[in-house]
Amino acid sequence: MNFKARHYQIDMFNGSIHWEARILSAGSPRLLGWNIPEEELVYIPEHWLIYPEPNPSLHYLLAIVYILFTFVALLGNGLVIWIFCSAKSLRTPSNLFVVNLAFCDFFMMLKTPIFIYNSFNTGFATGHLGCQIFAFIGSLSGIGAARPLDGKLSRGQVLLFIVLIWTYTIPWALMPLMHVWGRFVPEGFLTSCSFDYLTDTPEIQYFVATIFTFSYCIPMVLIVYYYSQIVSHVVNHEKALREQAKKMNVESLRSNANHKEQYIYNI
Repeated sequence: MNFKARHYQIDMFNGSIHWEARILSAGSPRLLGWNIPEEELVYIPEHWLIYPEPNPSLHYLLAIVYILFTFVALLGNGLVIWIFCSAKSLRTPSNLFVVNLAFCDFFMMLKTPIFIYNSFNTGFATGHLGCQIFAFIGSLSGIGAARPLDGKLSRGQVLLFIVLIWTYTIPWALMPLMHVWGRFVPEGFLTSCSFDYLTDTPEIQYFVATIFTFSYCIPMVLIVYYYSQIVSHVVNHEKALREQAKKMNVESLRSNANHKEQYIYNI
C-alpha cells in the first residue's frame, strides 16, 4: 500500500473515530488522538486510537515521577563520570566499561524532557519530530561483556570492545529513524515513542523479529552465559576451599583464618 492510500485509509479511520467520539454522551471519555492535528495522525498506529483518553492526573503523575527519575539518574551517572575523570587511580581499563554504561544511561535520560513535556500537555505535543528524537535516543543501549584475556584486558582491548558495542547498536536506531527499515511511532498514552511493532505488514513484522533476535535474544543469551560462568567459578572455588579444609582438618579455611586474626589482635 503506497503512502497516499495509507494516508487516505487512516483519514477515513480517524474520521470514523471522531464521529464516534462526537456521538458519545456528555461526560463520556474522549478517544486518544482527539486533539492531534490531522497531518500528525498518519504517524500514529490505528491500534492506539480506539482507546479512551486517560485521566489528565495520570499524565501529571507520570511527568512528576520522570522528573524525579531524571534528577537521580543525571546526578548518579554524572558523579560516576566526574569521579572517573578526576581520580587518576580509577582510570583503569575495566572501569572504562562502567563509564561507558554511565554515559549511555546519562544520554538515555536526555529523552525524558520530551516525555515530561508531552505528559504535562496530555498528549502528542512535540509532534513527529519530537517522537523521532525520543525513540532514537531510547533505542541506543549497549551491553558490554568483558572476559579476561590472559587475566586482564588492556586499555586498547577495552576501547575496541566499546567501539564494537556502539557499532552493533547504532544501526538499529538509525534504520527506523531514516525509514530504511521499520519506523518510530507513538505508543501508549501517545506521550512516548518506540519502533513500530503493531502494523501488520511483512516489512514491519520482519523488522520486529530481527531486532528482537539481535537486540534482545542474543544479548540475553550472552548475559545468562557469562553470569552462569561467574556462578560456576564461585561454586567451584567454594568447593575447592571445603576440600582443602577437610585435608587440613579444620572446619573451614575462612574460620581458621579468622581465628588467627583474632589471636594476633588479642596479642
